[in-house]
Amino acid sequence: MKIGIDTFGCDHGRSGIGTYLMSLVRNLPENNDISFELFGSEMDRFTFTGEKSFVFESVAVPESLVAERYWHTFKVNSFGKKRGYDAIVYSAGPRMLPRSFKVPGIAVVHDIVSNLFEQSDDFWFRRQMKKGLSHADCIITPSQYIKKDLERSGIKCRRIEVIHNGIDHSLFFPRTDLGDAAEIVDIKPFAIKRPYIIYASRMQNEGKKHVELVRAFTRFKEKTGLPHRLVLAGSEGPYGETVHKAVFESSFSSDIFVTGYFPHENFPELYRNADACVFPSVTEGVGLSVLEAMACGIPVACSQAGAMGEMAGNNALFFDSDNIEEMADAIEKIVCDSALRTKLSAEGLEWTKRFSWEKTAAATLELIGASK
Repeated sequence: MKIGIDTFGCDHGRSGIGTYLMSLVRNLPENNDISFELFGSEMDRFTFTGEKSFVFESVAVPESLVAERYWHTFKVNSFGKKRGYDAIVYSAGPRMLPRSFKVPGIAVVHDIVSNLFEQSDDFWFRRQMKKGLSHADCIITPSQYIKKDLERSGIKCRRIEVIHNGIDHSLFFPRTDLGDAAEIVDIKPFAIKRPYIIYASRMQNEGKKHVELVRAFTRFKEKTGLPHRLVLAGSEGPYGETVHKAVFESSFSSDIFVTGYFPHENFPELYRNADACVFPSVTEGVGLSVLEAMACGIPVACSQAGAMGEMAGNNALFFDSDNIEEMADAIEKIVCDSALRTKLSAEGLEWTKRFSWEKTAAATLELIGASK
């Protein structure tokens, strides 16, 4: 069996779906029964494979969203047949799909599709997305929340399966030293002063709730006078200017550190040295950042909207992200209540043991075989 893996739409590894694809590919088996071939932009030849020896087939498509979508609409099927694929995994699911499939297609969907429909005024794109997803042989989602959203959005795919994302436990694990932590965390190219709380998410839209978190953090500082800083780690997206404005207007702007893009491999150190992770986003269908923080042994407070309740279980402190006072109180509790911190850290660490990329890759491979 020969499986093609589409790397288009994965932001060259600099986004959640990019991290997903890197982790999945690096945990796929290398054997004689199944061969994998990645295809996409030449600049991604070495982005997703790591030490794997999988073939990468470069596709000559201009570096633009319009050109890549055009290629998927009119050329990916003939490309897949020419390459001899028995199935194609479309990693960027809703964003990069043909309308019909001459080679069996498995679409990976990490997006909340109803939000994509609402946010796009491109009728052609919405129509293309709905047809492509409905005609796919199978859809893989990382949560029940996204599966239900697809069904509510009128996607008629005959098979939608939930396969949770994994955690790389060789990277994300608790601190092992028992001594006092250094005052400065040196994570090149940053030097971050402790103590701090962390929120890792791209500044993509208002549903990420960066602005509300900045306001809640400001209120927390006003109430407690504690020395904590807020670290906002994530790429500058369309909502970045609004977030920077909120930070500038905060009376504690000097205690808010915006990193911009932060390499995924450096996040474990960032998490391990934080006092807590606060995750206010209400548009999460995956919630991997929350699980990775838990795996590093730090307590988590988060919104219960989206897939957060499903992903975190009963192992986080939940709050309403639109209620600034409630969020500020949650920050205070998770920083100051030692018994609560100990409980959430221990339970979160135990909870995350059920998630691994090895399990994710094995389940995905089994599903591909069944879909062929």
